[in-house]
Amino acid sequence: MISIKTKLGALVVGAVLLTSGLALVAIRTSTEFRYITIFAMIATLLITQFVAQSLTAPLDEMNTVAGSISRGDFSRRVRGADRRDELGDLASTINRMADDLEAVDRHRKELVANVSHELRTPIAALRAVLENVVDGVSEADPETMRSALKQTERLGRLVETLLDLSRLDNGVVQLRARRFEVWPYLSGVLREANLAAAQRGLPSTSGLHRRTDVHLHLDVSPSDLTAYADVERLHQVMANLIDNAVKHSPPHGRVTVRARRGPYPESLELVVEDEGPGIPESERHKVFERFNRGTAPDRQGPGSDGGTGLGLAIARWAVDLHGGGIGVAESSRGCRIRVTLPGSLPLLD
Repeated sequence: MISIKTKLGALVVGAVLLTSGLALVAIRTSTEFRYITIFAMIATLLITQFVAQSLTAPLDEMNTVAGSISRGDFSRRVRGADRRDELGDLASTINRMADDLEAVDRHRKELVANVSHELRTPIAALRAVLENVVDGVSEADPETMRSALKQTERLGRLVETLLDLSRLDNGVVQLRARRFEVWPYLSGVLREANLAAAQRGLPSTSGLHRRTDVHLHLDVSPSDLTAYADVERLHQVMANLIDNAVKHSPPHGRVTVRARRGPYPESLELVVEDEGPGIPESERHKVFERFNRGTAPDRQGPGSDGGTGLGLAIARWAVDLHGGGIGVAESSRGCRIRVTLPGSLPLLD
């Protein structure tokens, strides 16, 4: 890599050598110094102009691209990112920034579209129920009220997801960790998942699955295993992982939740396995990114609907808050997500 400082130093040295060489020529050939001086000045200016052009042209282009980015046009890129100097590094940085801003802008538009769609459906259903009651088409009986309540709960779940996303962005969290028994806790999480699946007509985009053909299995060893964590945040993690596993399970498939003591004292290891098509290795690095809903056709199982693509991102956020780790583990069949909690919470700002 040749830095700009090196190029400028070479320019100065070259100008001095050129002038000295011309002076020696003048002395040996009895040429008047004024001619040599004029020739040296012209040659130095030409060389300087050439070097300056190679330095200022990329800066002009960067300024133009930066102006386009400031106006919301993220499609332009700076050429010359392959230069082996500081300007090449700057061009690469600007291009990466443009890529990131373009992705954020695309995700923002997707979020607005997804949220608008998700809000429109329960609001329309709730409005229809209430209009029927007001117009006397139907009575305000318990069944009608349960239908209205169901749509209201769906709106509440969507709002809670958006609040989680806001907390993720702003870093506003309050962890309330306590020690708990793992078996009863996870049993309750699976019981809620089964109860949600049994509710007729519950939309899968609410964050809870509606598959009734998938068997949920719990394996905790030892049976008196305990852990230290924020149970509400951990519930977000497990509910999202179980929901995702159920969505991509084959008909009458099996989802297994395992809990073991981790490799360190007081640490906990949780694994959620399904029997679905699994996650291609090329996509594993972006599974926990926001708005990622998978691109492989075979990932769309019988219960899949794509969702908003926020569930696994929120799960990673909750695990990170505990100072733990989450990732896709190797599996001979289906998908295996492993969560590790350290057993003690990190210091938060």
